[in-house]
Formats: sequence, structure tokens, C-alpha cells
Amino acid sequence: MTAPFTLLTWNINGIRARLDGVLTYLAEREPDVVCLQEIKCEEKVFPRVPFMELGYQLQLHGSKGYAGVATLSKQKPSEVIKGFREAPLDSHCRILNTVIGGVRIYNLYVPNGTALGTEAFTYKLQWLERLRQELDASARADEPLLLCGDFNIAPDARDLVDPASMVGCTHFSPEEHAALAKLQAFGLRDCFRKFNEEAGQFTWFDYRAGAFRKNQGMRIDLVYATAPLYERCVEVVHDATPRSEESPSDHIPVLAKFS
Repeated sequence: MTAPFTLLTWNINGIRARLDGVLTYLAEREPDVVCLQEIKCEEKVFPRVPFMELGYQLQLHGSKGYAGVATLSKQKPSEVIKGFREAPLDSHCRILNTVIGGVRIYNLYVPNGTALGTEAFTYKLQWLERLRQELDASARADEPLLLCGDFNIAPDARDLVDPASMVGCTHFSPEEHAALAKLQAFGLRDCFRKFNEEAGQFTWFDYRAGAFRKNQGMRIDLVYATAPLYERCVEVVHDATPRSEESPSDHIPVLAKFS
């Protein structure tokens, strides 16, 4: 995409539960590319028609009940890869790798990890390592590349309310930070931090204990770009508007604009 474009990434926590709100949001904002995570449905039952009526091409990678990603674009992708490029297959639907207007976009739902020392945590670290290996084998840092989505990792202390309370927990462990740093070392930069160095800028809020009202959350929904796109990024916004609506996702949308 040589022309300016807007990318939206949003963990919607179930498309069927959030359909009306997502459609309204897209109709109002009209982003060029939309990366949704946790669609939580099989591809055959995803509500395609209302998104097509908004002018979007749909690429889906979903399964029954858990995870799942969807990439919507005004322009038809020239390449679509579901999951990792190489075998073995991932145990869940977590990656959609598309090329849209010459820009490769990885729509990611990184594993949660559950708890340190568990098989789920080992899977998360191995998953991130595997993603880095894929980038090494098939991408270049001097070409336009975006990685966006729910990373389930808060990059640094500014991205949490109370870092001390996260000692021994997932999302902020040394192992996760090392894996994220290794991924970034491919040549990726955090687009949000290009414009905002402040603490307390969160994208996920627990449904309980008034967390959103108290601004007690984490920044785990990220947009990373290689240099050719990082230089073109002119704005990144955390839009809290949908969280105030009825039956919201626990994540808010992140909008990134590129010149």
C-alpha cells in the first residue's frame, strides 16, 4: 500500500457476542485493514455478509469455540497464509499472514500462557520462537512488514498498573520479555511508543472490580512495524469508546495510521 492507510487491530472476544458493535465501529471509522482476534467461531458460521456490505474482503482462520483470527481489507490480498508456513500445524488458529497492497501483515493472537511453569507457558515461548524463525526464513527487515494483534505480553513497566504485583505471573515475566525482545530484534519497532511514552496507556481491562473505570489494565494489543512502515506511521490511537457500550470486549481497539 503506497497510499495512506489505516489499520485496526482488536481482540473482540467473540464475534457473535460483539457483532453489532463491531459493525457500527467499522462503519463509522472505515479502516482500510481490520485485524480481529478471538473470533471464537468456525469459518463456516462467521457472519460474512454484513462485513462484505461494508466493502471488506474477508480472510478467516477460525475453529469451534476458541481463538480464531480474521483479517478484513478493502483491497483483495495477493497472498493469504493460515497459521505457520511450515508443519507442524499449530494447535489453535492464531495467525493470519496476508499481503495487502505489497504490505505483509501478520494478524496474531499470541498464546496466553496460563501460568509460569506450565505446558501452556512453554507452548507460548516456543510459539514466539517459531514466529521469529519464520520471519528469519521468509521475510526481510527492509521490506514493509506489520505484526499486530493481542500479544498477551505487556512490554515494560509503563504497560501495567503495578509491575510488582505481576512478579511470578504471566504477561510480564523475564522469559516473555526475552522472547518479545528476540522477536523485535528482527527489525520491528513499537508504533505506539513512537508517539506516546507515558505510562498507563492500556488496551485490556478486566471485566471485574471496575477496572476500566479505574484505568487498571495492561497494554498487550500491539502494532510492530519494520523501518519502511514505522517511518510512515503518523498516529496510533487506543480508542476506549467501545468499552463504554453494552456487552463490550475486554480489549479496546488500536488504530494505526500510515502516510
